[in-house]
Amino acid sequence: MADKNIFTVAGLNEYIKNLIEDNRILGNIYVKGEISNFTNHKTGHFYFTVKDDKSVLKAVMFGGSAKLKFMPENGMKVIIHGRISLFVRDGQYQIYCDDIEPDGVGSLYIAFEQLKAKLESEGLFDIKNKKPIPKVPLTIGIITSPTGAAIRDMINVITRRFAMAKIILFPTLVQGANAPQQLAAGIKYFNATKEVDVIIIGRGGGSIEELWGFNDENLARVVFASKIPVISAVGHETDFTICDFAADLRAPTPSAAAELAVPDIFELKKQLMNVEKKMEILFSGKINYYRERIKNYESSNILKNPMNIIDDKRMNILHIEKNLTSQIQLILSEKKSQFVMRSSKLEVLNPLSVLTRGYSVVYKDSDKKIIKKLDDIDIDSEISVKLSDGFVDAQVKNKRKIKSKA
Repeated sequence: MADKNIFTVAGLNEYIKNLIEDNRILGNIYVKGEISNFTNHKTGHFYFTVKDDKSVLKAVMFGGSAKLKFMPENGMKVIIHGRISLFVRDGQYQIYCDDIEPDGVGSLYIAFEQLKAKLESEGLFDIKNKKPIPKVPLTIGIITSPTGAAIRDMINVITRRFAMAKIILFPTLVQGANAPQQLAAGIKYFNATKEVDVIIIGRGGGSIEELWGFNDENLARVVFASKIPVISAVGHETDFTICDFAADLRAPTPSAAAELAVPDIFELKKQLMNVEKKMEILFSGKINYYRERIKNYESSNILKNPMNIIDDKRMNILHIEKNLTSQIQLILSEKKSQFVMRSSKLEVLNPLSVLTRGYSVVYKDSDKKIIKKLDDIDIDSEISVKLSDGFVDAQVKNKRKIKSKA
């Protein structure tokens, strides 16, 4: 046993690890495959496997989320670069990645599509959120490079089309790592000062890498949040950026953005002349209409013989008065007849009316109560007898009952 090499498990793994890391090819290798079991750890590290139809390889990328412009996904075919090493504890070798490229499609394109899908799902590109561009803006804010051809083109177009418009330039970088932050600062500045009616943000054409600053997520959110309408004009007609989708209006070129931002002064003059002509026609028509009405009034009987109208009105009043008098007399006659009839009925019901037919009413002189029976009065009592035309005072000398007939 003395001449045999005996390793511990850890020692063997360390030995194999050194062999692998000393290999020049394995220290700088590209591997092509499909991502699976992808994990984006909260630390920013990526853990995944790369596989083909025959085998799998474990992979790790430390700080991957900070290094890549796109987010790897399961099923994505990629070419990864890195070094092969062995993890001593587990005894498994894996590739430590420092770069990942999509296989067949550029990483910038994938990053663009991923960000576009994300922001679109949040409604940042929804047409209902687009603000209208003012028809006649008096102040234009432009965010672009002060030295590029784009600013010269936009100034030329705006000056030619609408020379009275004021132009305020917010100079920025339009490419590179610091460009998105400066572009967003321009949007924020114009919204804070409120001195412009519309904002143009953009630059001339270039490669996707040169235009990449306009595909920044934060810039897109700042453009979307702008209270002032934003026109995006990045690159050529075939170039599309995230900024274009987030803006209120996308122009194919910076020159086209300038044309969309301001009206053509000559077209405005034509429109004003057309409006002026229409107003002249309308006013002329109104004047002729009222002139004809005045002529009709002049030839009418109302103005020629105004007393005829007064006489007609007087006759109407007299006719109305006559009708009212007749109606009042008729009503009074009806009411008088009703009064006489009801008076006759009351007279019939009057208990005193029977006195005129020879009857009388006898009262006690002491309390003026009507005497109805012999028992209601005593001998020598004072009484009053009411006749139809007066009273008779008397004294009771005698009283006798009427004998009833057998």
